[in-house]
Amino acid sequence: MKILLVEDDVKIASFIKKGLSEEYFSVDLAVDGDDAIYLASVNNYDAIILDIMIPKSDGYVVCKNIRGNKIKTPIIILSAKSTIEDKVTFLNLGADDYLTKPFSFDELLARIRVQLRKNEQKDNILQIANLTINATTKIVTRDDKQIKLTAKEYAILEYLMRNKNAIIDEETLQNSTIGYDDNISNSNILSVYIYRLRNKIDKNFPLKLIKTYRNQGYKISDETI
Repeated sequence: MKILLVEDDVKIASFIKKGLSEEYFSVDLAVDGDDAIYLASVNNYDAIILDIMIPKSDGYVVCKNIRGNKIKTPIIILSAKSTIEDKVTFLNLGADDYLTKPFSFDELLARIRVQLRKNEQKDNILQIANLTINATTKIVTRDDKQIKLTAKEYAILEYLMRNKNAIIDEETLQNSTIGYDDNISNSNILSVYIYRLRNKIDKNFPLKLIKTYRNQGYKISDETI
């Protein structure tokens, strides 16, 4: 699951992004309204968390623009403003929920999950061969045995599963899932996570699902090569 977080306060953004990453969400951060509008127009998100008081285009403009472009992604507003008039304004602009600052992360997470449940579809169950992902619960099983993954391992696997049988180049896969990790050199970060993922997904099974294509990228497929 991928979320767009629009927040210019460094501490709040870091707090939310860290919490969501630990809950297996992939998070893109926009620190101003113009970046938010651009990212929402070129990427598919499962939810958008939008602060009102942001630089350049403010939250009102961002919300109106997103809905004007027929993007139906759920929008959760974050704001220090708590009047009924403010809430009604954003709901009329097309926002799905409104959370007043200060807030607890648990409440934000609950609000996100409510929106995701409203938009649940069959494609939240991803399967190839005997490997299955429930994208709502983040449970991964192979041959009915549950496999425990880290948040970043899960993000890579879900992305590959949503694009099964297609070769995904390394840059796209890394930028869309894990970003950068200070504990691993950027030159081999993706290969390290792919190695760890293979050990959990493929090692104990005769059919290897995760394929490497030299100078091209990675693919998940039940084809034999």
